[in-house]
Amino acid sequence: MPMRKNYQRRDRRDDAPQFNIDQWEPRTELGKRVKARQVTSIEQIFNEGRHITEAGIIDALLPNIKNEIVEIASVQRMTKNNRKAKYRATAIVGDGNGHVGVGAAKDVEVKAAVDSAIEVAKFNIIPIMLGCGSSQCSCGTKHSLPLIMRGKCGSVEVILKPAPRGLGVVANKPVRKMLEMAGVRDLWSFSRGRTRVKYNSLMATYRALQNINSIKNISAIAVNYASK
Repeated sequence: MPMRKNYQRRDRRDDAPQFNIDQWEPRTELGKRVKARQVTSIEQIFNEGRHITEAGIIDALLPNIKNEIVEIASVQRMTKNNRKAKYRATAIVGDGNGHVGVGAAKDVEVKAAVDSAIEVAKFNIIPIMLGCGSSQCSCGTKHSLPLIMRGKCGSVEVILKPAPRGLGVVANKPVRKMLEMAGVRDLWSFSRGRTRVKYNSLMATYRALQNINSIKNISAIAVNYASK
């Protein structure tokens, strides 16, 4: 069983050095296109269906990206000789404007685990379809989600329900932070299962947000808006 420690949350954006695209040496073909200004927005990458495997691409296209460490836990693994201890860090990244990602990584050192978790979260960034899907609100602005979504990870299931403008995000702390970093300002969140496992709660939320972008939900969104 992992031993969880309550480390203080922190935004590592202020501690990290400022990204400089001129000094960046991309390793992938997509990264070279980004540096050459052939790709000027992250939406181009999403539309092409390309997979991001270089954190510099995110730093170049989303300069306002922020990251936060949600949890650092001490985990152990039994081997032939003895127990091996590592640290597992869970991080979320987002620009507050429709892009968010979550990631986790392990290492024998805390700093290395944290840096790897942030990098994995950047690789997992997805676009979020924002809207006004609450039946109690007809403002038409992008302050919430366009419809009710569900996501599951392990035993945890999360339901995200659009809320009227001005309500705020009603959720537990990790989920609320993730939704706010995604740009969601008003939302009801319901969860069940072993929600004390923060990573599972975040991944369930991540999958719920990811489902909004699937093609099968486009018709549901159209019907939802047409009914207003």
